Amino acid sequence: METLDLLALSPPGWGATLLAGLWNSLLIAVGAFSMGLVLGGLGAWGKIHGGPITRDLLAMYTTIVRAVPELILILILYFGVTDLVNQILIAFGHERIQISGVAAGITVLGVVQGAYATEVLRGALLAVPQGQVEAAKAMGMPPLLMARRIIFPAMLGLAMPGLANLWLIATKDTALLAVVGFSELTFATRQAAATTKAFFTFFLAAGVIYLIITLLSGWAFARIEAWARRGEPRNAGG
Repeated sequence: METLDLLALSPPGWGATLLAGLWNSLLIAVGAFSMGLVLGGLGAWGKIHGGPITRDLLAMYTTIVRAVPELILILILYFGVTDLVNQILIAFGHERIQISGVAAGITVLGVVQGAYATEVLRGALLAVPQGQVEAAKAMGMPPLLMARRIIFPAMLGLAMPGLANLWLIATKDTALLAVVGFSELTFATRQAAATTKAFFTFFLAAGVIYLIITLLSGWAFARIEAWARRGEPRNAGG
């Protein structure tokens, strides 16, 4: 069977299966990245402005997640935590629950993303010029208004390179969910390759798809960073 026939959208081609896997990968990546931003924002704020206990707990969270391989974390959170929740439910007389693959994938990768996002956003917050913050306080600007007009715009451009890397990590980490049988792009690729024995064709196609995602993501984040840094003085040599 020719390569184009194998990648066709209609049977016996596997194109539709790969696109379905790509959709699942992007869905989980977007959800995990969004969850990671929320956790990272809260974690960064807690590390800077929280009390000793809050800072210690956040330090444990970021250290453990960054120290343990992501595949191990996925197996622990996907199987171990789900089993623990079901045991607790059974102990209280409730029935077992079945967590959807998408929800589990977003939660697992979101926890991982949150640990890294905490450090990215914490670094960006600490890099915000304190003179601007002090000037806003001196003018009597309320905290929420100061955060919206001073702190967030200043930190966005600083955090964007790190956030761009986290997004790319999220898109690639979805491939790890293949080990738990979730039908994302890598799992669909393996299934197609194993069935047709055209391993080179399908894994090359998957690699091209990931490359396209990377190129488009790099372009999008570069545009966002340029927008976030508008009005900033440029280096004379740049």
